[in-house]
Amino acid sequence: MKLTAFQSKTLLILIPLILLSSTAIYFYGANETTLPKMTVQEKKARFKNLIIPAIDEVYDELMVQYLDVSESLKSGSDNDMIEKLKIEYKAKTDNELLMALKPHPKSIAIAQAAMESAWATSRFFNKANNIFGVWSFDEDEPRIAALKKRGDKTIWLKKYPSIKASVRGYYRTLGRSAAFKKFRELRLKTDNPYSLVKKLDRYSEKGAEYGDELTSIIKFNEFNTYD
Repeated sequence: MKLTAFQSKTLLILIPLILLSSTAIYFYGANETTLPKMTVQEKKARFKNLIIPAIDEVYDELMVQYLDVSESLKSGSDNDMIEKLKIEYKAKTDNELLMALKPHPKSIAIAQAAMESAWATSRFFNKANNIFGVWSFDEDEPRIAALKKRGDKTIWLKKYPSIKASVRGYYRTLGRSAAFKKFRELRLKTDNPYSLVKKLDRYSEKGAEYGDELTSIIKFNEFNTYD
């Protein structure tokens, strides 16, 4: 199906940082795997064993960095490090840098990982450690092609060296993108996952419905216990 100019423009707005919704990933063939058949309980147990330790590690690392930077800003030390981080995260002020660096609750990351990777069974996860459906537009970086095209365009997904690298890239993306500024502003004020997911409407083509689905996943699976 060929996209109209309006549809193309809308797509660029909704996915400013090459993030694709779980439904779109499914369409492009991300669900092709060679995994043995599993019950729902077995699938979720496998997902938790694979994903949650990596999210725990990355979250802890980011929280240490956030606290260190916060102290440095108060004391006026490590200015070189602060300036480098501001460049990396496109932050113009100290407050914007803190907004970028504070990690959001693990429950949100776990719920998004479950949605975007089909509980760690998607082709993109099993072939490329791509948990969050991150697209690639750089032909020089490791990546894999989706099984189906969008019109006549090949869709490429970034390939990560590890699950942890994928989680780290996900947090960095949400810390840098202009599309998630409101999300960052709110996460500096609260750790309530149910409030925060409402600000992720631009992560997915589903819009506001995406936050509702994340809320349901967090509550049903009690992912808030990891926060």
